Amino acid sequence: MSEPPSLRRMPDGFLERGEQVTRLEAFVDAAFAFAVTLLVISLDAIPDSIPALIEALKGIPAFAASFAQIAFFWYSHASWSRRYGMNDGAGVWLSLLLVFLVLVYVYPLKIVFGALFYWISGGWFPTPVQLASVGDLRAMFSIYGLAYATLAGSMLALYAHAWRRRQALQLDAEETVRTYGYAASWGWSVLVALLSIAVAVGLPGRITPWLAGAPGMVYALMSFSPLIAKAAMRRARSRCAAGIA
Repeated sequence: MSEPPSLRRMPDGFLERGEQVTRLEAFVDAAFAFAVTLLVISLDAIPDSIPALIEALKGIPAFAASFAQIAFFWYSHASWSRRYGMNDGAGVWLSLLLVFLVLVYVYPLKIVFGALFYWISGGWFPTPVQLASVGDLRAMFSIYGLAYATLAGSMLALYAHAWRRRQALQLDAEETVRTYGYAASWGWSVLVALLSIAVAVGLPGRITPWLAGAPGMVYALMSFSPLIAKAAMRRARSRCAAGIA
């Protein structure tokens, strides 16, 4: 397959089809920046004493973790845009869906990471909400899991759309294989989030402190995403070698 002219090859092996920043990409960037702003403006007022300032600064770890999560999804979408440069109807609607979800996702994100640092510090770090019962814990992890699953599902849909349009995009063999691998990796993220919801819903009425964190510990399975992607890419290479589309 011939290579599209005048396109730069990026370090990840993809041609930079989305080199020019479009109005959609600028809007997505602005929406992610606004999501970070929502993380920051969590104080009702500027601290009026040193103890109040110290208490406010205790929220930095939760903010940093939340910021990293939002930045991860922003970078993932930016990478997708640069690789494929797709501004057709499906690409636009899926990107707008991602923007909508990340703005909704801010609040579960703040709550979960605040509760996480409260839990691992034995109450030294502040928490944005008080979990009074196991039911509250189930609800928190279920809402967060649903938010994460839908965000990851949006990225999966974007890569699946690029895969379906691979011939129109003139993807070469390696780009096609990598697209399949990225889609599989996002599919794994969706499954992990759904598993976390299942664990949260299945929590018994009386739990130990460590069992309370079990739904969150499920996300450690995300570390297998590179292995899932590599396995999917091996399968895609085998199919390409066999002449199977």
